[in-house]
Order: sequence, then structure tokens, then C-alpha cells
Amino acid sequence: MTDLLDVKDLWVRFPTRKGRFDAVRGVSFRLGRERLGIVGESGSGKSMTGRAILRLIRSPGQVEASHIRLDGENLLDKTEAEMRQVRGQRISMVMQDPKFSLNPVMSIGEQLTEAYRLHARGGRAEARRRAVEMLEAVAIRDPERVMRAYPHEMSGGMGQRIMIAMMLIPDPELLIADEPTSALDVSVRGQVLQIMDRLVQDRGMGLIFISHDLNLVAQFCDRVMIMYAGRVVETCEAHKLHEAQHPYTRGLLNSLPRFDAPQNRLEVLRRDPAWAAAPVKGPVA
Repeated sequence: MTDLLDVKDLWVRFPTRKGRFDAVRGVSFRLGRERLGIVGESGSGKSMTGRAILRLIRSPGQVEASHIRLDGENLLDKTEAEMRQVRGQRISMVMQDPKFSLNPVMSIGEQLTEAYRLHARGGRAEARRRAVEMLEAVAIRDPERVMRAYPHEMSGGMGQRIMIAMMLIPDPELLIADEPTSALDVSVRGQVLQIMDRLVQDRGMGLIFISHDLNLVAQFCDRVMIMYAGRVVETCEAHKLHEAQHPYTRGLLNSLPRFDAPQNRLEVLRRDPAWAAAPVKGPVA
């Protein structure tokens, strides 16, 4: 399998009053045209890893890596102007809170057509047609009405679907989805996951799926990378996630309710400071 993305020894650092804080510490992984899940608690470095790939960490934050290669091109060697051609067109990212990612003074239709015309260089009529198609694809019932609406008129779930549609309009090579289904009900979540799955299968797109939902990741992704304290502690095939051996992964799994194994009381996750420095278990993702 040819690598679409190759990340080697990625670090994200922030200066604080108490000294340097390492939000991401030595993360390395490779991604083909497949679905890679990244799971872990809040603050484990999942979202920072996704943002660092797109070089969206602003000063005083610092991003360092041996390389971040997309189709063999090192993104760290590109200028900011060159990175603007990468963002959206080659790599898209669905942020965790879509309501703050949409422009409050522009209609939904204006933002969707702008995203298409910026990357595809198409005309207004073609951009509008594509925008309506993508809104329909993410299960929005009345896309014409939504095209005329503004972000404040949308619910959280609607805003999340609109952001997914906006990121998919340019047909990117890689989609980084940060909790893309957290505000969606079960039926719509299934529809959105089917859309992403079809893109990976039919268009040969790569997907990095960042989530807290271990069961969802196990069902939807091909491989899983578990992060703790800014580093990868274990990697495994998604269908074998429930067989993971690292105590942190076991603790996350055991803290979830299960219909097939009901318990009177769920386990409390116990953390060991040694996990932050121990060697990674499993093959490199």
C-alpha cells in the first residue's frame, strides 16, 4: 500500500510560565488510502496532531518533525502561500465545533460556493449545483432553504453536516475529521459515515478519524492509534481494538458500558506516569 501521508517524529510545543509544554511528543505514523482512527481522552493530543499536519498551530506554538510528507512532498518545506493551496484542496479538516468555523455574516450558500470556486475554479452556476448536491449528500432535507440561511439559524447537528459538506466539495486527497459526528443523531451519523466510507472506497481518499467513541472507531476505521499525554501508546487493527493489551487502552474500553456484558459499576481509569515514557506497543500505524 502506497503511503498517502507519512509523519515522522512530530512534536508540538507551547511556552508557558512554568516552562515548555509538549502537547504532542514524537508521534509517527503512516497513512494509506484508508481510515485511520485516533482515540484518547481530551488533552491527549489528537486534535493537535491533526492541526499540526496542516500547519495550523500559530505562534507561540512550535511544530517540529523529521518530516510530514503528503504524496512524497514534505509539507514543512512549503511556504505559507503554498500551504494555502494544500489546505482544502488536498487536505481538508472538519473542526470539532462547526458553529465557530462558519462565517456568521455570510449565508451558508455563499460559504459553500466560495469553497468550491476557490479550489475548483468553477463558475457560479456549477458551484451552486455542487453545493446543493453536497448538502443533499449529508442528509439535509431542504438544501435550497439552507443555502439561503445563516449559521445562527442552524442547530449544532446541522452546522456539523454543513461543515462536512464544505470540506468535501473540493474532493480532497485526505480528510481529517475531528469528532465529525458528535452532534448528530444515530441515523444521520450512520449516513454521514457512509458518505465518508464511500469517498475512501470510491475516490481513494485517506481519512483520519479523531474521536472519543472507541466503539464507533472499532466499527468504522481500518486501524486505530491510541494516544495518551501527547504520544502514541498503542496501535492496532480496528476490528481487534477490544483485544488491545496496553493498560490505558484496556482502561478506556472497560470504562464504557456494554450491552453484551452489563456491569453494576463501570471501572475508573487508573493512570500510570510510566505510560508517558514507555515504548509504543503494536506496529507503527
